[in-house]
Amino acid sequence: MRPPSQISLKGIHRMLNLSVLLEDSARHHPERAAVVLGPQRLTYAQVDAAANQVANLLVARGIQPGDKVALSCPNLPYFPVVYYGILKAGAVVVPLNVLLKGREVAYHLKDSEAKAYFCFQGTPELPMGAEGFAGFNDAPGCEHFLLITADPAAASPIEGAETMGAALNGASPVFESMLRAETDPAVILYTSGTTGQAKGAELSHSNLLLNALTCNRLFGTQPATDTHLLVLPLFHSFGSTVNMNAGFATASTLVLLPRFDADAAVRLLQSEEVTFFAGVPTMYWGLLNALAKQTEGVDVERIARNMRVAVSGGSSLPVEIIKAVQERLGVTILEGYGLSETSPVATFSDPHGEPRPGSIGIPIWGVEVKLIDPEWRTVTGTDEIGEIAVRGHNIMRGYYNRPEATAEVMRNGWFRTGDLARRDKDGFYYIVDRAKDMIIRGGFNVYPREIEEVLITHPAVSLAAVIGVPHPSHGEEVKAFVILNPGATATEEELVAWGREQMAAYKYPRVVSIVESLPMTATGKLLKRELS
Repeated sequence: MRPPSQISLKGIHRMLNLSVLLEDSARHHPERAAVVLGPQRLTYAQVDAAANQVANLLVARGIQPGDKVALSCPNLPYFPVVYYGILKAGAVVVPLNVLLKGREVAYHLKDSEAKAYFCFQGTPELPMGAEGFAGFNDAPGCEHFLLITADPAAASPIEGAETMGAALNGASPVFESMLRAETDPAVILYTSGTTGQAKGAELSHSNLLLNALTCNRLFGTQPATDTHLLVLPLFHSFGSTVNMNAGFATASTLVLLPRFDADAAVRLLQSEEVTFFAGVPTMYWGLLNALAKQTEGVDVERIARNMRVAVSGGSSLPVEIIKAVQERLGVTILEGYGLSETSPVATFSDPHGEPRPGSIGIPIWGVEVKLIDPEWRTVTGTDEIGEIAVRGHNIMRGYYNRPEATAEVMRNGWFRTGDLARRDKDGFYYIVDRAKDMIIRGGFNVYPREIEEVLITHPAVSLAAVIGVPHPSHGEEVKAFVILNPGATATEEELVAWGREQMAAYKYPRVVSIVESLPMTATGKLLKRELS
């Protein structure tokens, strides 16, 4: 045997598997509740054993390390079981939006070159199983379809579709996870496609592992102490990293809510003594409205006593909502920023510093952020606007099978995000808007988020979305869509007049439309492309 000084370190500490987050907690806290859904409570030992069964099934079906396996499932215990089971088998998870139709499912299966597809049966209102099976049948390269049914022992309700329950019957709950190179892909997350056809961001085992561990370092999470209310879709990067991966890394308990409902969320915050809540701005808006109802049996003080961390991301958080949550629940929302391509977290508010409402914070550990112009030149001036670029351990490998699209957004390790921001003298970043959302009115740059921030301060306004619409002489005109507070009265003309008093002449919306609701993605982001 060679002496230690002569042993090559090449490859040492370079093999891992993201599933270690589950396995380590199952080893140290086997009886701790891992997931909770209504009366159902699964321990870490149970989730790990079930994931082992999934891994054994995949290997038996011929799935090889590096093969892609798709998953369509809402926030149910099946999601982490299948997710980590795929990883244990050395395969790559391709989470799909549960709202996809058959044609869209087929596109994702073919684009990702998925070899197998797990799909939840769904409900009559959301027939995921039927849509998924239709998509599978139109993707000849995908060899295996497994229908996840609410009752694992039930026969398949779809003719020709095999159920996961039947396939797992007799599968061993013991499996030795396959190690992968740290830079090997673990997950392919598809972008929402708001700017074109959806692309798959390839994220490595180390991308996701380091992002999850950095989140826990940031939030000061201690092992087996936190309870998350998981309202963010697990197929999205925010929920899968900040709640699931980070939560499983510290043996936290994940209380699942398959579909966000503010009243149900408030009840769970209380009954499950939730300490950690992560959501997008519209969810906080919904919680505030639910708390304002003063529903019998809801103890707001008790909820506030338990709440340790409140996190927001996904889109810019209005300052008024930050203030309202602080007043109502006594917790300062930590606002973060990131994209699927950044695993997703890139910046976060400093939990130990003074709150800076409206700021997305500073770069997380191991990550660099700068502002650039369209030619990739660095923007250095204080409060000067530029596009956010990110570099660090969180940056994706690239867009799957799209070298040209990857080259457009990546250079020398930097990823350009398409988001416009400014940086203050202390290095804190503030989102201005999406580069593509910016309105150019009569030669002046108008940033919708700024207008939305002002509109939401009107006493009658609950939520606002601002877009640019074509104008014959100005190029674009500013248009606002507004939801009023319950019981509030205001006319569109009154809001235009009020805006004229509050904002510069080139900024205020000349057109206001009062609406009952606004279109949103499955992750709760405002879907501005559907507004006109």
